[in-house]
Amino acid sequence: MANLDGKTALVTGGSRGMGAAIARRLAQEGARVTLTYASAEAAAAATVAAIEAAGGKAVAIKADNRDAAALAAAVDATAKAGGRIDILVNNAGIFHAAPLSDLTLEDFDHTIDVNVRAVFVATRQAIAHMPDGGRIITIGSNLAQRVPWPGISLYALSKAALSGFTRGIARDLGPRGITANIIHPGSTDTDMNPATGETADMQRATMAIPRFGSPDDIAAFVAWLAGPQARFVTGAEHVIDGGTNA
Repeated sequence: MANLDGKTALVTGGSRGMGAAIARRLAQEGARVTLTYASAEAAAAATVAAIEAAGGKAVAIKADNRDAAALAAAVDATAKAGGRIDILVNNAGIFHAAPLSDLTLEDFDHTIDVNVRAVFVATRQAIAHMPDGGRIITIGSNLAQRVPWPGISLYALSKAALSGFTRGIARDLGPRGITANIIHPGSTDTDMNPATGETADMQRATMAIPRFGSPDDIAAFVAWLAGPQARFVTGAEHVIDGGTNA
């Protein structure tokens, strides 16, 4: 048996990049996976097709993280289809980089709505459908702990907020055996931050292992946290950044 046989998982922002890799890995481990997407319908369909071609079960639901009602409805639909939600992966996020003097209130609201408010909405909605022993895994950023360059204050703020939220809900949900953890990826080769991008060499120069991570590196750790071996790991920050923050 795979580690996650019979489990139901929801991955927000699961159409591409890290989210798609996480969805594929959880399905490979036996979970029935629902993934949300905001606009990339074709990419979401391709991810679902890849999972099904490999023998897994998956469905995609359109739900923009800025739309609390749509996100809550996606959580409820996942629970209805699977009977419950065993694993929630808060993955969807945006990256807005600019000097503080150039940031607007709209930039702030957009970042907080997607990166923070939506995590609160999805988590609060999911725990009503989550049995004892469930898993909540949030994707943060190593920039929540260390900011080596200018222009990323707003993004760092949003990801640091998730660390505090994770520790708080670990306390709230611990009596039910539900674990809450946050993963802080470093530079990872995705459409948002490709290993061939303009700033890639600058990023590699900060690493102990001077290469970008793969989305599969993150997905493998998510699968471990979602599995039975991690049942006593909660309220923790896990940095996967090739030693950037070392």
